[in-house]
Amino acid sequence: MTLLSSHLLLFSAVHRRTPPPCTTLFRWNKPTIIDGTVRFLRSPVMPGVVLDQRVSRFVVPAAAEDLLYNAGATVGVLGGAYALVRAFDELTRRNILHQGLSRKLVHILSGLLFLVSWPIFSNSPKARYFAAFVPLVNCLRLLVNGLSLASDEGLIKSLTREGDPQELLRGPLYYVLILIFCALVFWRESPVGVVSLGMMCGGDGVADIIGRKYGSMKIPYNQNKSWAGSISMLVFGFLVSIGILCYYSVLGHVQLDWASTVPRVAFISFVATIVESLPITEIVDDNISVPLVTMAVAFLTFH
Repeated sequence: MTLLSSHLLLFSAVHRRTPPPCTTLFRWNKPTIIDGTVRFLRSPVMPGVVLDQRVSRFVVPAAAEDLLYNAGATVGVLGGAYALVRAFDELTRRNILHQGLSRKLVHILSGLLFLVSWPIFSNSPKARYFAAFVPLVNCLRLLVNGLSLASDEGLIKSLTREGDPQELLRGPLYYVLILIFCALVFWRESPVGVVSLGMMCGGDGVADIIGRKYGSMKIPYNQNKSWAGSISMLVFGFLVSIGILCYYSVLGHVQLDWASTVPRVAFISFVATIVESLPITEIVDDNISVPLVTMAVAFLTFH
């Protein structure tokens, strides 16, 4: 019983009045003379019904609810991506991290965190477009700063090798375009996009860090690449790809036969490592060659 109905029942019991069968809110009683003044007393007359029966509950349509949910997820992921880049911008500006190391850590973490965030979105077919909006915003930031329409010194330092804004229009721009492409085309239902991003972010990113530190032994056909870097790309690219696939499998987005999936991912990782070691960096950026070749091999292998 609601507070309003209990109050009315108590009021009716005290005054011993029966509500008239009408819908008027107030009933005027006979005039009463108090202290020589004529006064009219009035009392509210309402049917004793529960309020929930008189007011229908507001129901949000399923489409609108899904839209609001995905919009909220987009805002959350976008905020996380911005915070990640801003944190490394600040670390680079304070000289806590070297510019090259900061750039590679952003390369590794931003893509992997983007992959991990995909299950946050709903199961709607339109959810992938909300997810792709996150790297799209970063793409616009790169274009604005790369074309010198604006100048974000922290962004430039954390994502470029030499501090040249035009570098943003090459490797970093290709990187976010691949993120957008994988989200729109492959999404969560296909292992192709997961393995491609795993090799580009985890494999290629770690290869550069390990190769610069322990890369004294160079590959014979490419003196800019080392055995340590290539081996680390093979190992970490494979482990990251398998890890993300396990993550999606546990959440029910993909169903895989692991006995055949593991050797397939190992083969794909090997081919991607070979492509990354080739002396073609001056012609094709690694952020294009590695994911595109991985996509092609993974598509043929898994389908």
